[in-house]
Amino acid sequence: MAIHVSPITERDIPGAVAAIQEAFADDPYNNWVFDKSKFDRKRNAVSLGIRCRWGMRNGLFHVAKEEGSDDVLGVACWLRPELAGQPQTWYDWFEGWRLWFNQLGMNLQFGRGGLNVKRYWIWKAAQSNVQSEIWQDPRGYYFLNIMVVVPKAQGRGVGRQMMEHVTNQADMENMPCYLESSRDVPNMQIYERFGFRFAKELECDDDGTAIKLFASKLFPYTTIYTWT
Repeated sequence: MAIHVSPITERDIPGAVAAIQEAFADDPYNNWVFDKSKFDRKRNAVSLGIRCRWGMRNGLFHVAKEEGSDDVLGVACWLRPELAGQPQTWYDWFEGWRLWFNQLGMNLQFGRGGLNVKRYWIWKAAQSNVQSEIWQDPRGYYFLNIMVVVPKAQGRGVGRQMMEHVTNQADMENMPCYLESSRDVPNMQIYERFGFRFAKELECDDDGTAIKLFASKLFPYTTIYTWT
């Protein structure tokens, strides 16, 4: 059956959350930022649901499904480019606080669910430092925030369809793309097939307990080639 990529809907969120949880169950970043002895899968599902709804309103959030089926086979969320030096819009301000209050309510109900808050902010600082160094295009970047394909659908071109759904748009707009990966192997080799090139490591170090993430950029096709 054919695979179709479409914007995520409320009906898709449970399947998207399940796919993300399966994909990141043994992810290096998740293992570092969560105390697995205290990890609350239900709380994590609620948190992911909140972020899925935020992504529906603010990002380019897609799911891949087989024709005639509601099973979510893949999930991809991109953040739109933001012009450097521009003040925050009222909409973005509202959405930021909306997300914060939703997360506050979740934390009051479930607690932190094993999240190491200190390490979360170490990661955010490392991410900010790297992006400020390598984001050189003042128009901004299409930022691939998350990309997962469930194991049963791997090898069927699902990831390529979801990736190209936005990278083709970026090419038409002559815009660059950006992503961060928590695994060198095999993730970086996979992203290189789409034209991404390694840019810099993000080192997150909590008093000697450290992980590395890998930042990559994709330049638009029209920038690389000159048409005659």
